[in-house]
Amino acid sequence: MFDGATITGLATAGAASAAGLMTYAVRARSAGLLAPSVYRGDPNKPLIALTFDDGPTMSTPALLEVLADHDIKATFFMCGRNVRRFPEIARDVVAAGHDLGNHTESHGYLHFRSPDAIYRELAMAQQSIRTVTGCRPRWFRPPYGVRWFGLRGAQQKLGLTGVTWTVIGRDWKWSSTRVARLMLNRARNGAIFCLHDGRGILPTPDIRATIEAVDTVVPRLKAAGYQFVTLTELLPL
Repeated sequence: MFDGATITGLATAGAASAAGLMTYAVRARSAGLLAPSVYRGDPNKPLIALTFDDGPTMSTPALLEVLADHDIKATFFMCGRNVRRFPEIARDVVAAGHDLGNHTESHGYLHFRSPDAIYRELAMAQQSIRTVTGCRPRWFRPPYGVRWFGLRGAQQKLGLTGVTWTVIGRDWKWSSTRVARLMLNRARNGAIFCLHDGRGILPTPDIRATIEAVDTVVPRLKAAGYQFVTLTELLPL
C-alpha cells in the first residue's frame, strides 16, 4: 500500500511525463502526434532542400536573384496576407520555377486555438495562394513549428503535408557568417533547411543575413556533391 509521499511522487512524475509528451507533440520537429509531419528526405541521396518562410515581401526579389545566379530551386512557405499584399512578387516566385507551401494566413501561433480557427488560418492562405499564383500548395509549415489539436484534420481537408525542418537557420537573428557555418556543419543527405525571406508579416524586412548565407553556402555544398531541390523533388508523394 502506498503512503501519501509515494502517491504524491507518482502523481508528480506522471504530470511531468504528460507535460514532456505534450511539449514534444507541439514543438518537436519529428513529432506526428497532432498532425503528420516530415523533417527530412532520403538519407541515401545527396539532395538538400532550401525552404524560405514568411514571404513574399519586398525583400524576396533580391533572394530570387541569388537563387537564379546559382541556378537552384527552393520552396517558399507563404503567408496568405503577404501574398495578397505582394501578388506580383508571389507570381514571380512561381515564374522562377520555385515550389510553394502554405504558412498560414497571419503567421500567428496555432496553440490554444480551436480546430475551426486553425482550419481558417490554413484555408484562407491556401485560397489566396491559389487565386494569386494559380498553384495549390501541397506543403504546410506551422509558424514557429507549433502544432495543435485540429491541425491534423485541417491538413487532411486541404490536402496538405506538414513539413518542419532538419536544420533551422536562425537567420532572423544571427549574422550571415554564423548562419552559414551552421548550415555547412549540419548539411546531410536529405536535409531540409528552414530560412526566411520575411520576418512575420513585415512588408520590407532586412534579410541580408539570409541572402549572404545562401550565397556562401550553396557553391560550397555543390562542390561537396550536393544538389539543391524543391520539396516536391525531395519528398515525392
